[in-house]
Amino acid sequence: MLLSHYTENLLEAGCDEAGRGCLAGPVFAAAVIFPKNFRNELLNDSKQLTKKQRDALRPVIESAALSWSVASVDAQIIDEINILNASYLAMHKAVGQLSKRPQLLLIDGNRFKPYLKIPHLCIVKGDSKYLSIAAASILAKTHRDEFMEKLHDHFPHYDWLHNKGYPCKKHREAIARFGICDLHRRSFRLAEQLRLPW
Repeated sequence: MLLSHYTENLLEAGCDEAGRGCLAGPVFAAAVIFPKNFRNELLNDSKQLTKKQRDALRPVIESAALSWSVASVDAQIIDEINILNASYLAMHKAVGQLSKRPQLLLIDGNRFKPYLKIPHLCIVKGDSKYLSIAAASILAKTHRDEFMEKLHDHFPHYDWLHNKGYPCKKHREAIARFGICDLHRRSFRLAEQLRLPW
C-alpha cells in the first residue's frame, strides 16, 4: 500500500505530469493535497492502472482531496522553453492554482525547479510510493487524455483518440502522410522520429 504522507505535520502536495514524451499536444501537470488519514488500496501510479481504473479513481481523488489542481503548457511554449522546463512550469501552475498553499511539495522524479520558496522533495518513482503523487499522476493523465480525445474530432487522421499524441506507428505514419499541425511540438525533431524503426 502506498504511503499517505511524508511528514506528520506539514501540508503536503503531491505533483506529477503527463505527456512529456508526446509528439503533439500540451504537457499536463497536477497537484493534490490529501488529508493525512486518506487511504485507498486501489490508488497507484497511473501507468500501472487501466483506463477504466483511472477514470473510476478520478472523481474519488477530486472529492477526497483537500485541494487539487490541473494545469497545462501548450506545444508552442514547449518549443520555446523545452519539455523539461515546460513540465516544471505546468507543475508550478498547478501548485499555484491550489486553494491551500502547501508547506511541502512531493515531486515525482529526480529534478525540479523551486517554486515560491516552498520546500520540495524529489522522489524517484514517487507515483508508486505516495498516494498524493499517484493521485496527481492520475489527474494529469486523465485530464490530458480527455483533452486529446476532444482534439481527435478536429484532427482524426492522427488517431489521437487512441494514441493521445504519443509517437506510435499510426501517428508517425500520419505525420509522414499529412504533415504536422499547430499542435505538434516542432522541437521534438519530428523528421528523425519518422526514421526511427518500429
